[in-house]
Amino acid sequence: MTEDPIDRPDPGDPDTLSPLAVALTARDRAALELVREALRRGDVLLAFQPVVRSRDPGSIAFHEGLIRVLDPQGRVIPARQFIAAAEMTEAGRILDSLALELGLAELAREPGLRLSINMSARSIAYPRWTEALHRGLERDPTAAERLILEITEASAMVIPDITAHFMKGLQRKGISFALDDFGAGFTAFRYLRDFTFDAVKLDGQFIRGIHADPDNQCLARALLSIAEHFDMFTIAEAVETPEEATFLADLGFDCQQGYVHGAPTTMPPWRAREAAQAQG
Repeated sequence: MTEDPIDRPDPGDPDTLSPLAVALTARDRAALELVREALRRGDVLLAFQPVVRSRDPGSIAFHEGLIRVLDPQGRVIPARQFIAAAEMTEAGRILDSLALELGLAELAREPGLRLSINMSARSIAYPRWTEALHRGLERDPTAAERLILEITEASAMVIPDITAHFMKGLQRKGISFALDDFGAGFTAFRYLRDFTFDAVKLDGQFIRGIHADPDNQCLARALLSIAEHFDMFTIAEAVETPEEATFLADLGFDCQQGYVHGAPTTMPPWRAREAAQAQG
């Protein structure tokens, strides 16, 4: 259970907002309160989703560790219901810290695992996050080369110079970085040169129905060209159908992630093996 402060700044006087804005603010406050309560109870865990090689979907390149919180009945609260509301608050920094702590513990537990963990650029100087990273790397020196940190495009743009400096320092330790949700924001392409991301993940909105959507095909080809120029590994997000998966493989994406290849689960294969061995 955490004792970190997780209060959210007052977003403004509801009397001055439109009815839609009032409804959205109320929804965000309710979602954030669920997160606060989960943090106080310690009801936070990771779900793991495989990222597979496009040309060999049976081969897993790495897993992404996705932060999940539970409601008082033990049910998982979908991330889409709270991530946006938490992003600008102390709760967002605590979620980032917990995701890293849990991810590093999993890497120490499973020596063959390669794992990506999400973080906001706003957490770069957050003491708990920094301390968690240092402790994890001291405990397991091999963790750095097996850890990928995913930073969203929108988050990276908030403080591009600081983010680029932060990345270069950790890359020297062996940690890799992925630009998450590429295309969801308004990245200035010149920043890609400065950031030196190791991988880029194309946002799911450009993947849906790509086998039959010329516009999405054009955008995907543009990303592949950019990635090749900057020597970045390419990952397609939110792949949901065999048709999309086949088209993306033929197009040239290195890896894919999505429900067609595996849903996020709190019981990944290595834990399932441990449980079976314990029962046997």
